[in-house]
Amino acid sequence: MRWEETSNQVCSVARATSIFGDRWTLIILRQLFLGMRKFSDIQQALGITKHRLADRLGRLTDENIVFKYLYDERYKRYEYRLTEKGVDLYAVILTIGQWGDKWASDNDGPPVEYVHTECKQVAKPKLVCGCCGDDLTPHNLKVRMGPGLKKKHARDELSDQDIKLYSIIASDI
Repeated sequence: MRWEETSNQVCSVARATSIFGDRWTLIILRQLFLGMRKFSDIQQALGITKHRLADRLGRLTDENIVFKYLYDERYKRYEYRLTEKGVDLYAVILTIGQWGDKWASDNDGPPVEYVHTECKQVAKPKLVCGCCGDDLTPHNLKVRMGPGLKKKHARDELSDQDIKLYSIIASDI
């Protein structure tokens, strides 16, 4: 499968990865979450080329993850701000950062800490079930066909690749 084809897969992980799964996009989102909004500030902080930054911000804008806010009409200057869809990526950024702190930081330790403003402690995000509050792990979850996959299957819209991908969770495909 080609990288360009991931956005067409019947898989939410593949579709999401096609939007922000390259080297720069999550780093740009991190800067936005840190409060950096101006193109020139992001470009300077990251050392990314203007062309690449414009491309990634354009994709994020097209996907309604960020929007351009005109802050200087005279010089047509914009800020990039997160939409609700973009803010929903905060848990992804925190989780990746937490994984990086554990597995990819150097001997000096984590470069930043996220302090919960309510309890004033360093936040330790964890994934829990929204129904019962138990921790979620690969050992206590199973995957089953959701309504989207069932509908596509009923309409005979699944490709051979989709069938191979989901054969592990559904013997009836």
